[in-house]
Amino acid sequence: MDWPEGKDFGMSPEEEVTCAEEAPPYNKLPENEKPYALFTDGSCHIVGKHQRWKAAVWSPTRRVAEAAEGQGESSQFAEVKAIQLALDIAEREKWLMLYLCTDSWMVANALWGWLQQWKQSNWQRRDKPIWAAPLWQDIAARLEKLVVKVRHVDAHIPKSLATEEHQNNNQQVDQAAKIEVAQVDLDWQHKGELFIAWWAHDTSGHQGRDATYRWARDRGVDLTLDAISQVIHQCE
Repeated sequence: MDWPEGKDFGMSPEEEVTCAEEAPPYNKLPENEKPYALFTDGSCHIVGKHQRWKAAVWSPTRRVAEAAEGQGESSQFAEVKAIQLALDIAEREKWLMLYLCTDSWMVANALWGWLQQWKQSNWQRRDKPIWAAPLWQDIAARLEKLVVKVRHVDAHIPKSLATEEHQNNNQQVDQAAKIEVAQVDLDWQHKGELFIAWWAHDTSGHQGRDATYRWARDRGVDLTLDAISQVIHQCE
């Protein structure tokens, strides 16, 4: 994944800050701390003549996703916006800690240590502002008010070696970053239900409303027929 200033944001190897602290794998977290874990992802695609980005956050314990989208930016920008979205959730829910799980090495390294160095250099590199400086400045300020730990999740690990965070959670947030979102908002419950309905419709083989409802019910997932109808309409 190439960022606008290159894979290392333009830093030379001797300037890079090593990992200060890495969160444990999701399945190793204490049960009482798992509710504070969020998986993030971002994507970019062409819609008509416009390039659109989408940022998504997935909560494994709530089994819901939130997403935000916009126009004219890259997938790397979306990855950073997903971090902001996760911080929005943590602040709204008044969490005292946050476990961030991302498959982006660039985001992980920035949160592990590069932010501190960028701040010390006044958010510049060789007398030029670093890429997406306003986003990183906002994130840095918010990290000072919350205990945040970061876990990098390898998105390309072989299935035979995949753990829960690969098989379920990272795939879920990856899909969430691809689905259509009607508008940018933070309607956690509504977006979560639509996301699960879309997942059930897609995973069951794009069946009809009643068949999708039965498929989800047989797997312990409660969905409303209205939510299923909405995602089927969007799919068509």
